[in-house]
Parts: sequence; C-alpha cells; structure tokens
Amino acid sequence: MKSDVKIGLECHAQLLTRSKLFCPCPTDYHNADPNTHVCPICLGLPGALPAVNEQAIRYGIKVALALGCEVQPEIIFYRKNYYYPDLPRGFQITQYDFPIAFNGMVRIESDSGEREIRIRRVHIEEDPGRLVYKGTIDTAKYSLVDYNRSGIPLVEIVTEPDLRSPKEARIFLNKLRSIMEYLGVFNGDLEGAMRVDANISLAGGERAEIKNISSYKGVERALSFEITRQRNLLRRGLPVKQETRHYDEVRGITISMRTKEFEEDYRYFPEPDLVPVRTAEYVPELEAEIPELPDEKRKRFITQYSITSEHATALTYDKYIADFYEAVASEIDPKLSATWIADVLKGELNYRSITMREALERLSTDDFVLILRYLKQGVITERGATEVIREMLDRGGKPEEIIKRRKLARISSAEMQHAIDAVLNDEANRGAISDYLTGKREALNFLVGQVMKYTRGRAEPKTVRSMLENALSNAHK
Repeated sequence: MKSDVKIGLECHAQLLTRSKLFCPCPTDYHNADPNTHVCPICLGLPGALPAVNEQAIRYGIKVALALGCEVQPEIIFYRKNYYYPDLPRGFQITQYDFPIAFNGMVRIESDSGEREIRIRRVHIEEDPGRLVYKGTIDTAKYSLVDYNRSGIPLVEIVTEPDLRSPKEARIFLNKLRSIMEYLGVFNGDLEGAMRVDANISLAGGERAEIKNISSYKGVERALSFEITRQRNLLRRGLPVKQETRHYDEVRGITISMRTKEFEEDYRYFPEPDLVPVRTAEYVPELEAEIPELPDEKRKRFITQYSITSEHATALTYDKYIADFYEAVASEIDPKLSATWIADVLKGELNYRSITMREALERLSTDDFVLILRYLKQGVITERGATEVIREMLDRGGKPEEIIKRRKLARISSAEMQHAIDAVLNDEANRGAISDYLTGKREALNFLVGQVMKYTRGRAEPKTVRSMLENALSNAHK
C-alpha cells in the first residue's frame, strides 16, 4: 500500500502480576488513594535494593512467543537515566541491548487487505509514577505526583514503522490487546492498562513522537491530528522538527514538549543491583502454555461451525465472546448462535459500553441458549428475543419471567388478523392505504409499523407484511 505516512508504535502494557516488578507492593492500585501502594524500593529510597518478579519475566516471554519473536537466552536490566518528577530514582529500570526478544510479527486486516506488521523487540520495564495536572499540561500552574503506579511491570512491544494510517494503528492495537488477553497476562479494561508512544513522519519531514496516549481511539485521533499538522507545515514550506509532543485528549491536539531525545542522551548502563536472567530454561514450558490465539481460533470457527469469515472475526476478537459463543453453539444451531452473538449481542454491548466479561454477571450461556430456543420454536419473535436480551443486560432476570411480564410471546393468527383489521379500519391510516392502492409501495412500510406498534412487537414483520398485502389486495378488488 503506497502512502507518504510512516507510523511506528511503542506499546506499554501492564502485566497482570499481583505485585510490582521489583518489590512486593500490590498492583491493584486503581481505586486506591494516592501514594498508598508504595515502599522504599518503588520510592527509590537510599539503600533499598530491587528483586525481580519472576512472574513478570514469564509473562513477558509468553507475549514474545505469541508474537512469533526470537526469545533471547539471557536478559539484562539497564538503567535509563533521565530526570522527571514521576521517576523517584532519577532513572528507570528497563532493558536495552539484551531485551526479552527480537523480530516478531502481527497480521492485521486493513482496508488494503491482510498486512504484516513487524515487531522490532519486546522487553520488560518498570512504570514511572503518575503526574496529575491541575488543568491542561501547558496551562497548569502545578502538578501532583502519585507513586502508586511506580514499579508496575510493563511489557513494551516496539513495532517497525510499518503502519500507514491512524486506522491501521488502531486495528493493530486492538489485535495486540486481543492476543495478550487470550494469554491471560493483560486486562485492557483497567485504567491506563495500555499506553502508547507513536512515532510518525511524512515524506519530506522529520519524525515526531507523541507520548503517553492512553486509549485506543485516542491513538487514532492523535495521529490524525498530527498528520494534518505536519502536512500543513510541509505545504507552507516550513520544516517538521524532530521533537516529542504530548496529546491533549480534551482538546484533541498535540503539544510540543521538548526536542526529541536520542538514545545516547539516556546514558544507558547495566543495572548493578540485578543479575542477568537466563530465559532459555523458561521457553519450553511457556511454549506449551500458549493457548489457541485469535487467528487460529478464527480459522477453526469457520471450519468447525461453517460460519462466515466476518462472524468468525467478530466472535474471536474478545476471548470472553469466543468462549461464550462456543458454549452456546454446543447447545443450539451454531450459525444462528453466530448471528445473534456477533450481530445482536455485540451491538447491544457496544451501545451500553460494557464488555462481555461484565455482561456475564447478568446473562449466562444457558439463558442465551433458552432465548434462541424460544426463537426457533416460534414462542417469541426476533424483536421479542432482542427485547429479552436488552432487559437482561440492563436489569437482569430470567428469559421466561421477562417474556411473561412484558407479554412478549408471539401472538396467535387470530390476534394477528384482529390487529390488521384494526389498523386498516383506523381513519388515521386512510391516507397510507390510499397511497398504497395508487402504487406507492413504500406506504406499506408505514402500515407494517402500525401493526407492530399495535401488537407491541409480538408479531413477525414478514408475516404482517404478507397478511397486509393480501388484505389490501382483496380490498382493492
């Protein structure tokens, strides 16, 4: 795909360990008061020595293996030296020459078809603290520092500049999130669970780095703004400087922070308080623990359940949705299950901005199977089934109770005929009837809607349309 845009991402994802990377402080800080999950080690107090969290190493290797990377036999931690208020030691413990892995790849589906995005490296590092600005970053008179996040284990995935658009960047991040959640090492629903630094350049200009973008949609918006900004500079004959910029999510703009640093500015050197870690002994065991990942599951769903490629993609993006589908499909028609989960259920979840994980608290697989069984048996209509799903997501309950309380059971033929007669005999509908009889076929849609309203959605629209056509045809004769 030809493009004058080059984008590379540095993705920092929080690993789901119970304690921090170099100390025993708990990582469940998200709802805690500031500076309550800290100790001398993560505060960088003199004499406090770090000790590596083995689980974080194992999780990092798992991520590298899932991305097809070459895991290195030995990793060494380094000090990355720079001063910033959220970095209590004056340096960050990370990896440099000896990271966990090199040379991986992620396949994404873009507008131009399937593309391969190369992974340059995967390494582990500690998270700095969090700065809280009173206002925007460029107008705040002061900021506060919360060190609860200091020392949280992060896996950093660095791509080559293979992405060609903001949309591709968002697709890549969604795919990366999916892979890590399948591994069980990451929870994308946590606040700040993934933060992204994006490097972007246009032909004829220098590279700019946008720091600490904290949402998937934010990455797309930040890159779109930056492309426009750089294009406007180049169009006016002005230089695009190599610099570091901040993305202001409130205003949707990027702001210049400082001239771009180079690697030598950080004066990397090996961390003297930590010994090298041999990773070779972990690889065989962790390779055996790699589960079926989204791409493999998608192919299997198409073959095993004979569903469409589009449905298989929608069902395997989220591990919880994939597991939910398999449980439902084992009890009832897999194609029907795919349609109702990929199209209807996912749509209702998106509308409510909730995840499948949250929905499982109110909607079980047994409940969903029962809803589809009632639909197949003709107990409820498609609209009725949708209403039951909505009610359960909003307030919980059981399908049978909701159907009875809200009178969603499909009406009888006699009741249907009564509803049609009522609509056709209603003076308010005379205009629509006349329009239909004079050749305006779209008027029938209005009359179908009136019958559906009269029956409170308990009738099947296709049946209503057919019966209306017959009734109007007979009336015209």
